[in-house]
Amino acid sequence: MTVPQTLTQKLLAAACGRDEVAVGEIVTCGVDLAMFHDSSGPRRLQPMLESLGAQLWDKSKVVLVIDHYVPETDDESRRIVRIARDWASAQQLPNVYDSVGICHVVVPEHGHLRPGMFCVGGDSHSPTGGAFGAYMFGIGSTEMLGVAVSGEIWVKVPDTIQMRWDGKLADGVTAKDMMLHMIGRFGMNGGRYQAIEFCGEAVRALSMQERMTLSNMSAELGSQVGLIAPDATTVDYLRAVGVTDPIDVDRWQSDTGAHAEVHTFDASTLAPQVAAPHSPANTRAIDAFADVTVDVAYLGACTGAKLEDLRAAARVLKGRRVADGMRFVVAPASARDQAQAAREGVMDVLVEAGAQVLANTCGACAGYGGSIPEGATVLSSTARNFRGRMGAETAQVYLGSPYAVAAAALTGRIADPRGLLA
Repeated sequence: MTVPQTLTQKLLAAACGRDEVAVGEIVTCGVDLAMFHDSSGPRRLQPMLESLGAQLWDKSKVVLVIDHYVPETDDESRRIVRIARDWASAQQLPNVYDSVGICHVVVPEHGHLRPGMFCVGGDSHSPTGGAFGAYMFGIGSTEMLGVAVSGEIWVKVPDTIQMRWDGKLADGVTAKDMMLHMIGRFGMNGGRYQAIEFCGEAVRALSMQERMTLSNMSAELGSQVGLIAPDATTVDYLRAVGVTDPIDVDRWQSDTGAHAEVHTFDASTLAPQVAAPHSPANTRAIDAFADVTVDVAYLGACTGAKLEDLRAAARVLKGRRVADGMRFVVAPASARDQAQAAREGVMDVLVEAGAQVLANTCGACAGYGGSIPEGATVLSSTARNFRGRMGAETAQVYLGSPYAVAAAALTGRIADPRGLLA
């Protein structure tokens, strides 16, 4: 008799060519996609490959995104980006995205992810791929070398921890608030490097981009992957970005009776959340921070500046101006999302409110770009607020949703955005 399998087990069984796998087994999986960027990729991989006299196992399964050190502002960034561009050209890589957005947004919006895939990424936020029902996690450069040469990697089959959200989110409450609440409750090692599966009515109601935020920040929860079972929302997104292959949704669902540790939440009672410096785990409801004045509101990163995030901020700021002395910085997560936001008039709303628009890159989230001054108090839509993470060691960085960032830009302090929605 077949033992009921979780989505995690089904994905890993498929990747290692088996019908089923057991928790705790170590299996060797074939890689469908390996993603890396200018920081994690060629500058580290190229010398190792050359020293081994080795070649890439399958160039069609490699995606390189140049997003961390662009636009180049100094000799070091110019050197790193030149290495990436020269290597991509020499290798004739077919999938290279240069200065058009952040890897975790660019890869899915160009149709590289779909349910049932097994993927690795040279970045800690690679679990974003789990939003598509793909098994995707971050690895370091040495492990990526093994993948680049062999197309395989071993995985110990993890336990599944289901985060089940019942009910419906209030207007102005987002996936970012859900995630901050979970990290505040369980801590940054709450996932224990196991597999988290987000499920329940409130998760199914999320758009694809909101699901991406959940899966992305499973890294901050300390899990290996953050999975969401695919459904019609997944298929609609993939069709919209040009995926024409058959997409199997039914196969990639956890079986009834499959063993999982389950935690339940009521989405209808969730207030906007804010994480205080210097950890995403320092999270409380936004009202707890009502006396905090803010110098910089930063709307950027893969968790905070996708199209829907830009739209959210515009709902708060439409017809309004940011507070006197307030710096409002917007770094759209991809050129494609920025172009669509421009067509909808969203970018006009943000600029007319006083936004300074930066390039479609990781920017201050990765500590580059110099957009965060020393000593500033910042409310940011990024995933992390570790000391110095955004470049300025003395900055006090709070984390919140795009709605909360826009509310801070408008009021000059941390404020509940729900009363400000247009």
